[in-house]
Amino acid sequence: MVTAATLRTRAEFTAVQDRGRRVSTPYFTMLGLPNARTCDRLGIIASRKIGGAVVRNRAKRRLREIFRSEAPDQTRQDDAPYVDLVLIPRREFVNAPFTTLQSDFRAAMRKVRRSR
Repeated sequence: MVTAATLRTRAEFTAVQDRGRRVSTPYFTMLGLPNARTCDRLGIIASRKIGGAVVRNRAKRRLREIFRSEAPDQTRQDDAPYVDLVLIPRREFVNAPFTTLQSDFRAAMRKVRRSR
């Protein structure tokens, strides 16, 4: 994943959590906040509730791959702003089929990008 496309600091995460739009799916929660940059950025919060280190790392890898393949081209319209995203996977995320996760991600991105 490109370094510029990642939320790094606690301040960036808390800004999205405090002021962002929240969309819940059966597999994850997505929080999105428009940014002034030229790309979408991703942050992941994978707590121990979903499993041990191996399970959490697998969930994060799957989320990064979905973001990489889905976010830039397929879910953004011309006038939509770029967004900072925080994704929080649920326990159900680990065993879900990848195609189902992709379709949930697309639907959640459309909702996050909608203007308020």
